[in-house]
Amino acid sequence: MTDAAELKRRTAELLAAHPPAGTDPTDFLKARFDAGLAWVHYPEGLGGLGAPRSLQAVVDAELAAAGAPDNDPRRLGIGLGMAAPTILRYGTEEQKQQFLRPLWVGEEVWCQLFSEPGAGSDLAALGTRAVREGDGWVVNGQKVWTSSAHVARWAILIARTDPDLPKHAGITYFVCDMTDPGVEVRPLRQITGEAEFNEVFLTDVRIPDSHRLGDVGDGWRVAQTTLMNERVSIGGMRLPREGGMIGPVSKTWRERPELRTHDLHQRLLKLWVEAEAARLTGERLRQQLVAGQPGYEGSGMKLAFARLNQEISGLEVELRGSEGLLYDDWTMRRPELVDFTGRDAGYRYLRSKGNSIEGGTSEVLLNIVAERVLGLPSEPRTDKDVAWKDLAR
Repeated sequence: MTDAAELKRRTAELLAAHPPAGTDPTDFLKARFDAGLAWVHYPEGLGGLGAPRSLQAVVDAELAAAGAPDNDPRRLGIGLGMAAPTILRYGTEEQKQQFLRPLWVGEEVWCQLFSEPGAGSDLAALGTRAVREGDGWVVNGQKVWTSSAHVARWAILIARTDPDLPKHAGITYFVCDMTDPGVEVRPLRQITGEAEFNEVFLTDVRIPDSHRLGDVGDGWRVAQTTLMNERVSIGGMRLPREGGMIGPVSKTWRERPELRTHDLHQRLLKLWVEAEAARLTGERLRQQLVAGQPGYEGSGMKLAFARLNQEISGLEVELRGSEGLLYDDWTMRRPELVDFTGRDAGYRYLRSKGNSIEGGTSEVLLNIVAERVLGLPSEPRTDKDVAWKDLAR
């Protein structure tokens, strides 16, 4: 049984063999993966040791104290938080060996090809087609709101393989090569001025059957693993006290007494308490993950994350008065990650508007919480047993 003492010993051995000060960062990360210290709860040979997930903090603390490089998890969020858990659960041994190491090390960025112009909130209505041809598949369609598609090497993709079945059936899950000549990525400029998201057009993209995850027609079930992990990674990210959006507004409140009013004080206190409650709930949710796969509670956390970010950023703009209306830079850029706390209040206010859409709309997540967590009756759905090709579009 691997315990904290054993992990400290293994970490010390890694640091002795690969001193961070004299080792190329990528080489160090590869050695860390091979030593089973990347994500300790993964199986041996796949970056882990089959240890309890909670012990990852022991390794991280030892490496941080030694000044070891990390793999820039914010840049790799989709790969680490969504693709990797899905590959681990549904991938073949060959797929795990091929994808997990370069994914974790950061040599290959991943994106997610799920949402479509006509299938966002109702993702199961997607129309991108994958047709079997020989020992592979030919994919045609369009995806939208794809973060990091402009820098991604691989994508997790769901496509319709049988239009004669109801919409939740007949979907298959694939790994798509973003360098295929049939993949076209176009920037999608947002209200912030940036093009963090993209549209992706797929024209006769060829995917070998060896890059299929799960059984043919079982893509919706596989996608649920991805989506639940996505909501946990968005809503349940590990933060220190006053981490995230509540930090900048609290700092402004302390440093700028001339901006304070009684009403703003009451609102800030309320949001501070709610942010801390959400942070602690996220810690509890991560502890629950130690026992198995994420549950639907992640949907509740993602709901809270979106609402709090929008309310806190709105309060910050009001607190700053005329300064809050300023915006630092409208330059068209295609960033690799979202930096909520490194920009000004205007950016936080505008960017947070997307929090209630990305990763599952708040309206859909409310239904999930009501039905899957609280056990309330489902809403009537007349299209569940209708063939996808017969649905009105």
